[in-house]
Amino acid sequence: MELTPKQIVRELDRYIIGQEEAKRAVAVALRNRYRRAQLPDEVRREIVPKNILMIGPTGVGKTEIARRLARLVDAPFVKVEATKFTEVGYVGRDVESIVRDLVEASIRICKEQAAEKVKTRAQVLAEEKIIDLILHPNRKPQNPIDMLLGNQRPQQEPAPSEEERRRLTGRADELRERLRHGELEDTEIQVEVEEAPQEVEINGASVSIGTIMGDMMPKKTRMRRMKIRDARRVLEAEESQNLIDMGEVKDEAVRRAEQDGIVFIDEIDKVAGRSAQGGPDVSREGVQRDILPIVEGTTVNTKYGPVHTDYILFIAAGAFHVSKPSDLIPELQGRFPVRVSLKPLTRADFKAILSQTDNALTRQYAALLGVDHVHLSFDDSALEVLAEAAEEENATKEDIGARRLHTLFEKVLEDISFNAAGDMPDVEVAINGAYVREHLGEDAKKMDLKRYIL
Repeated sequence: MELTPKQIVRELDRYIIGQEEAKRAVAVALRNRYRRAQLPDEVRREIVPKNILMIGPTGVGKTEIARRLARLVDAPFVKVEATKFTEVGYVGRDVESIVRDLVEASIRICKEQAAEKVKTRAQVLAEEKIIDLILHPNRKPQNPIDMLLGNQRPQQEPAPSEEERRRLTGRADELRERLRHGELEDTEIQVEVEEAPQEVEINGASVSIGTIMGDMMPKKTRMRRMKIRDARRVLEAEESQNLIDMGEVKDEAVRRAEQDGIVFIDEIDKVAGRSAQGGPDVSREGVQRDILPIVEGTTVNTKYGPVHTDYILFIAAGAFHVSKPSDLIPELQGRFPVRVSLKPLTRADFKAILSQTDNALTRQYAALLGVDHVHLSFDDSALEVLAEAAEEENATKEDIGARRLHTLFEKVLEDISFNAAGDMPDVEVAINGAYVREHLGEDAKKMDLKRYIL
């Protein structure tokens, strides 16, 4: 059952405070994908996504909205910064790398889902391989070159007798039972592992030599001693890779990138600007014109095949403090018909972020310090002072939105984090407003002084 727009907004509310206009816009965009998928082919081909332009200061939730939206439906997602791209011929990234990165994200999703389907079978095969390695610790692996040439390794062990086979079967059953009860986790065995292929840098990106050469070169392996708990993970991954049909994974990944992909282009305001006289605006306009074909709809060649960008959802965002959306070239403006404004965060918003969201910093730090037996709690006065401090800091310094809370938390909890240790007994620490003010130091004094400035 696909989520309705109201359900999507409710899910986003768990992590993002306020910004209702932006949440409604992305919820409708996501639902329209589902609606489009239900239509006949001839109608579906004519319907393209209505791309979204988010306008608002940093740290108010623009990126988080797009990222959470993609997670809701397991959609391929990439975030790029417009300032990283330049015109062809200049130093910078090629804009087509956006689509290649999106396909790689789609490959990861599809591969993980395919691995989950074969997980049980991979676990059984890995377990059998571990048992075989314990029973035959001196058996040497086949040389990859011999395997490539079809040469068979000479038989190193004579065929076991009937009695020996029964003994090995009984021993294998005993080992299987002990493995399943976790009794052999610290036992060391020798495992043949694949060596990571060497990487080279091409156009600023790291590319594996194995990827370039395809299947022409045999994989290099080496023997490693490791505990069974680690060997199990390596062998399960290896067996899973052997069981997955990568052809199907690649086809599905390309389809999902084309039909469900979401690209978030941040700092679009930094490349806004048009000029006929030359200067920096010419370069900015060049970046816009490079981005335009991807957003309009084109075909990009990737190592997994051609990818069409016509139905990818693009969400662009920028603060637009200096420039305006109208400073973008008209063609690019027309490709972002849905525009939403995000509001700066207030003191009430900061307090809600600390207390109402599922990923609240209060919960995160409580969980982190709980590892060292420190049980944190924050009363209402602490949240009030933290929210007030975040608002004041953003007003008097650079406005970095909710990211300001991370700075304040590190300052307030620095002593506790430093002194906490795993060997200490359980301790309850209640954080109140007085504690926060004391540990904010100079910042707290500035907050107090401001009350007396007329």
